[in-house]
Amino acid sequence: MSSTWPGEGDLRDVAVVGAGPSGQFIAAELHRLGIDVALLERRSSSAHGSRAIGIHSPALAALEPSGATDRILEEAARIRRGEARTRTRTLGTVRFDHPGKRFPFSIAVPQSVTEAALSEIGPVSTRDADVVAVENAGDTVRLSTVTAGRRTEIRAKVAVIATGASGRHLVAGGSKSRTYPDHFLMADVPTGGRDSEDTAVITLERSGVLESLPLPEGGRRVVAWDAEFGTADPARDPLTRLRAAVEQRTGDAELAASIDAVSSFRIRNVLLRRMRSSRIFAIGDAAHEISPIGGQGMNLGLLDAASLAPRLALLLRDRAGAELELDRWERRRLESAGFAAKLAALNTFAGRPRSRSGHALRSIVVASALRTPVGGVAARAYGMGFDRDADFR
Repeated sequence: MSSTWPGEGDLRDVAVVGAGPSGQFIAAELHRLGIDVALLERRSSSAHGSRAIGIHSPALAALEPSGATDRILEEAARIRRGEARTRTRTLGTVRFDHPGKRFPFSIAVPQSVTEAALSEIGPVSTRDADVVAVENAGDTVRLSTVTAGRRTEIRAKVAVIATGASGRHLVAGGSKSRTYPDHFLMADVPTGGRDSEDTAVITLERSGVLESLPLPEGGRRVVAWDAEFGTADPARDPLTRLRAAVEQRTGDAELAASIDAVSSFRIRNVLLRRMRSSRIFAIGDAAHEISPIGGQGMNLGLLDAASLAPRLALLLRDRAGAELELDRWERRRLESAGFAAKLAALNTFAGRPRSRSGHALRSIVVASALRTPVGGVAARAYGMGFDRDADFR
């Protein structure tokens, strides 16, 4: 599809700021609904590599009408079950493949694949467009943009901020945040080790949690709580520490030896107090930055976009009740983000190192819980089943 620069004399229906998954998806949905959209992106090209990889069943269903789901599934690993373990035994299993679900699995797929699928169905983005200010102006929004050193002003009836954390300042209302001391090491490896290609594994050991998630083409992503962060011998670099953590916590020397590159991250949760300021809306990480432990952040943004697009169409077409629907959208999305943040905090707490007795107690509690209906509740929670818009259609 073609895209023209939204010049100073133009008035677009919607200006979407940010061409990550959430921004591309809402632009595509609005375009599908017949809304005129300008998609603005600060980056000169799409980022490569695999960052957010998890897409859960409700987000797959939300993407389906656009046609993106089939394209994404072509390159995805399907995750049908999860196991909680210690090094020596399996504590319990949760299943994501319950009958009756439209998509009885979660998937793992590189974010670049998701962005490519969305780019094929929506408007082409205008790149190198750095939006530095957004302001309500009656029934329109003014966006100040710097491109190639030249500042211009764009007007739209509605602006959607989907920039990620870097654009959070563009939305008024303040935020609440929590930064955690926890530090994690992560790597994508080409081998699946000893685990099934459809199984996500959480290993709980005294030295901290280790997650192992299937990747397309048989690989695994491993994420480990970094027990040596801040106190490690400088000679034990992050790669050495991650290899040691994988072998010590899982006993899988083959998987540990296959790690040849590592990245690290800290975590925090940031939630805007409001996702709307008159005709300016925030979605995705711009509105709620959630710990990646649990893989819900991108899904929140996709459900933000899917549920907001039809309501913006009502507003732009002057339909009765549009304002009430948008207020309802904001309440539901704030509630969903708050639940995801609490779940992320629980994941972080549960995965921290424990004393010998604390580890034994944790193992007993997890094993006992997964033998009861709590296991089904856990599967629903981790699969986004409690999101307020999981079945919005």
